[in-house]
Amino acid sequence: MDREEFEEIAQRSRDEAAAFAVHVNICTSSGCVASGCEHVKKQAEAEVQSRGLQHTCRINGVGCQGLCGSGPIVSVQPDNVLYHKVKPDDVADILDHVGQASVPHLELRQDSPFFERQQRVVLANAGKIDPEEIETAMAAGAYGALLKVTTEMMPPEVCKVITDSGLRGRGGAGYPTGLKWGTVAKATNSTKFVVCNGDEGDPGAFMDRSIMESDPHRVLEGMAIAGYAVGASEGFVYVRAEYALAIKRLKRAIHQAEKRGLLGKNIFGSTFSFSIELRLGAGAFVCGEETALMASIEGRRGNPRPRPPFPSESGLWGHPTLINNVETFANVAPIITNGSAWFANIGTETSKGTKVFALSGKVNRVGLIEVPMGISLREIVMEIGGGIPNGNQFKAVQTGGPSGGCIPADYLDTPVDYESLRKLGSIMGSGGMVVMDDTSSMVSVAHYFMAFNMDESCGKCIPCRVGTIQMVELLKRFTAQRATHDDLVLLEELCDMVSQTSLCGLGQSAPNPVISTLRYFRDEYLRCIAPVTESA
Repeated sequence: MDREEFEEIAQRSRDEAAAFAVHVNICTSSGCVASGCEHVKKQAEAEVQSRGLQHTCRINGVGCQGLCGSGPIVSVQPDNVLYHKVKPDDVADILDHVGQASVPHLELRQDSPFFERQQRVVLANAGKIDPEEIETAMAAGAYGALLKVTTEMMPPEVCKVITDSGLRGRGGAGYPTGLKWGTVAKATNSTKFVVCNGDEGDPGAFMDRSIMESDPHRVLEGMAIAGYAVGASEGFVYVRAEYALAIKRLKRAIHQAEKRGLLGKNIFGSTFSFSIELRLGAGAFVCGEETALMASIEGRRGNPRPRPPFPSESGLWGHPTLINNVETFANVAPIITNGSAWFANIGTETSKGTKVFALSGKVNRVGLIEVPMGISLREIVMEIGGGIPNGNQFKAVQTGGPSGGCIPADYLDTPVDYESLRKLGSIMGSGGMVVMDDTSSMVSVAHYFMAFNMDESCGKCIPCRVGTIQMVELLKRFTAQRATHDDLVLLEELCDMVSQTSLCGLGQSAPNPVISTLRYFRDEYLRCIAPVTESA
């Protein structure tokens, strides 16, 4: 495919969409599927057909529109009206009000803080395009950045743009993306690989899942651009097998991109060739760690290994390998299209761009949000999230999944960036954000996450394998109100031992929920210590 053919396809898709006066966009991501969106979509198609509106009203299945706890979500354009909790019986009312007024009891106010306080970069096309039709993605700009780099830029230029943008890895550690790309690009090995880490396993996290379900082509395009920049010709997307819908859409997206010549041999008539394959994980949380992930791709048990050597030097089958997570790759095309300065002007001095969060827990508006770095926790929880339900009080927010920490109300005005969260004993992580109210026991929260880490330990190193079990047993004593002061001392010693001596990131960060709750909610642990009774 050359530039002219590419632009012709994209324009034809835009023209076809413009031929319809009305577009009814029905969310078909996992949250809305669970709420019955497929029945709503079938009813809408039947209603349009029975009214003879099939040439003027188009029913579209689209990706996530944000408020996952209020599905099924339906938007009507050009009215710019958003409806929530739509049932098949509501479809006739919605179509009756097209172009006139909204259906009051179904309408979601789009001027609410949930929508207004967000800034969509990664999710710019989510809820607008059909994730199963490549033409709608191309009409929205997909693969335009890949066209630009393969026809107008040299690989070092691409690496420089990513470096200058200040993009940092969205998988948790926040390592500078451009620096990682540059390291792999400089490797002299003729065989290199690009790997997309989609093994999202944190409790309460669904960011990468929604991105893959809503706009899979943005991820594939980011991987292809990375392949061009570092000199790789083959990529792998590693996705947990539980993400059935994401897998289905990724498979379809890869097939469609190959059919259009956007993946495969001599992309856009250049000398650059790049193919992508899917690899499915079996639900092992440790495979989110990059060396365990690579072992799994190679067909071996997903155990981590010591570093160095790092994957950029010796990764898949001993070759230099670039590994980034889903959201990191999804930022690449917008940066290439809009320039590094545009991206660097979003966020803070050290944390550039936006971040996608899965906001869940004791909060009024549960869903997927994308906000500029530097926004405060208070703005996310109280404004975007709508505060705490049932008249309860905010107690803590847990960021970073089971590797993160619990942040109390005193620090609600903390800006959300890598350094600020780390100072509080938490991390950005991949983007899970779980809100707790004053009915939550922080000792029970620590026990829950510690038990999760214990179950997910691969067992390779003793500190993690044995240490997490001992910590869980101690936490059980606290939750049963049978702990002693010696138990508290031992718990703190184990936190230090496991974090300092474990082999990989899972074990090193496993004690974080305990450490942070001990730091900010120590009184709750002390209340769980059984009183000492004097013997007769």
